[in-house]
Amino acid sequence: MKVAVFSSKSYDKKFLNAANQGVGHELVYYDPKLDASTAPLVGDALAVCVFVNDVLDLATLEILKQMGVKLIALRCTGFNNVDLKVAGELGLIVVRVTAYSPYSVAEHAVGLILTLSRKYHRAFNRVREGNFSLDGLLGFDLQARTVGIIGTGKIGMVLAEILQGFGCRILGYDAYPNQHFGQFKKAEYVTLDELYAQADIISIHCPLLPETHHLINGAALDKMKKDVILINVSRGALIDTEAMIEGLKSQKVGALGLDVYEEEEELFFQDLSLKIIQDDVFQRLLTFPNVLVTGHQAFFTQEALTDIATITISNISDFAAERPCPHEIRYIPKP
Repeated sequence: MKVAVFSSKSYDKKFLNAANQGVGHELVYYDPKLDASTAPLVGDALAVCVFVNDVLDLATLEILKQMGVKLIALRCTGFNNVDLKVAGELGLIVVRVTAYSPYSVAEHAVGLILTLSRKYHRAFNRVREGNFSLDGLLGFDLQARTVGIIGTGKIGMVLAEILQGFGCRILGYDAYPNQHFGQFKKAEYVTLDELYAQADIISIHCPLLPETHHLINGAALDKMKKDVILINVSRGALIDTEAMIEGLKSQKVGALGLDVYEEEEELFFQDLSLKIIQDDVFQRLLTFPNVLVTGHQAFFTQEALTDIATITISNISDFAAERPCPHEIRYIPKP
């Protein structure tokens, strides 16, 4: 099957080509992201392979349908960038990567926690400048600290397992509790308000849905401890960035670690080092010494990319062979 791969980078080509070895799909790579302006590039491809910042809205989906596309293969877990209702109405099949190495994202979250709690990023820059003063670098032990995990799917569970090794008390919140969460020492499910009130560190691991949009907003911040550390390695719009900036300015938020940003589609996955970034909100975030931002790289490990490519090619093969695909997603109307 001919597949148009959008938002493709060198690493996408490497891992997808490896997974496609011996399978035989025709993969055609395009650097731009997919949206209504680039959709005509699909040509005679029957499938498109897309990533987190590709835009599959009404306009794009209608063009894809007109071009003869039958399948949308997401090489990611989140699907908030796809209008599933419209896709279903147009008869387009949507598949995704339901899971890949959960250790990649969980370990990145731990890296952000450790960096912010021990101020590694500031120490690194100081030492390079010959400044060996410890003033302003005082950190704290993770042992006996309370960490709240919002979302206890595979990634949240791995994070809980890692934090158990640090001796943390772990509070979990999930609309669909995991029956295995209780196996961890010092771990318990609580309400979201209880998690906000008790956690020293909060790490977000839930999908972006209409009901979770701006889950962390001004009202949520008001319920949290002073000097709380917040970590988001899921989707940017889970956090109201404007409210977060106010929380940082008032010193309610002690530190913020982001691997995602709600307006990241115009920034991440490209080199803008020689350009002036026009996003004033993002630039404001970068002025805080207690904010650490990475460019959506939590998933970026050899193991995770191998899993993503393997499952993506398998999804395409299932469709091409007219087999049921276990990773198909469909729009489910609210009752």
